[in-house]
Amino acid sequence: MSSPQVERIELDELTCWRVRTDSAELQVAQQGAQVLGYQRDGEPPLIWLSDQAAYQKGKAVRGGVPVCWPWFGDLRRNPAPVQAMHEGGPIAPAHGLVRELDWELLNIDTDGAAVHLAFVLDSRNPPHADWPHAARLRLDIRLDDALQLSLTSHNIGDTPLAISQALHSYFAVGDIREVEVEGLDGCRYIETLDDWQQRQQQGTITFSGETDRIYLGTPPRMSILDRAWKRRIQLDVEGSSSAVVWNPWIDKARRLSQFAEDAWTGMLCIETARVMDDVLRLGAGEEQRMTVRIASAPL
Repeated sequence: MSSPQVERIELDELTCWRVRTDSAELQVAQQGAQVLGYQRDGEPPLIWLSDQAAYQKGKAVRGGVPVCWPWFGDLRRNPAPVQAMHEGGPIAPAHGLVRELDWELLNIDTDGAAVHLAFVLDSRNPPHADWPHAARLRLDIRLDDALQLSLTSHNIGDTPLAISQALHSYFAVGDIREVEVEGLDGCRYIETLDDWQQRQQQGTITFSGETDRIYLGTPPRMSILDRAWKRRIQLDVEGSSSAVVWNPWIDKARRLSQFAEDAWTGMLCIETARVMDDVLRLGAGEEQRMTVRIASAPL
């Protein structure tokens, strides 16, 4: 067995790292500490990246696994304690403050056939006038026979914090119309496309139109049944009991940036999250971790 290989590369304006093991390849950007791609040998990609992705400073890349923090989506749709952390009012960037910042690469370690990358970010550098709180983020990325992402939020200030967050994972699928999601039967969800009504999932999730749901009380294991590519993508999570399931379908796909009109057929987001009543509350000096492990197996 050969040792893992790590190579620094430049994609247009972004500094990235390409990690190669005996069985898989991973790409990570310093901006946002964003996983851009993950593929196991002999398989289609597991993580989806847009063919029209733009690698520009200060602009989020479409696809991969963006980190959303310290709020998710539209700040105005976040719980009141999360909104109160933002001192600039309700108008704020979508998905928080850290997707478009360069994180510090703390270290790259190898352990046999495994590779571990650690990125860190201090919320005070650069300072945010509208979010003047002291927190330290760390994203640990481990590649072995699966891909594991762990996001740790550490309140290094002296006042409590309320945070919404997500690992906004884009998964590659053969055809969304042949996909099912298992593990969420019986869970409450918020149907954001119908006046944010609360409903309850019955059976597996299937897809026949635009989907944008926030699931609550989620279990530690969910699975994507990708029948077109005859595989199961298994998600094992810790430190999270909410998830977002999203596919833009036809009409919304036409309005998205860095997104081909037919790209909706080949992707599905299931976002490991702490949102809505699963909001993350950190006392002074406290830290908490949220982890997702992504693996695949034949159906």
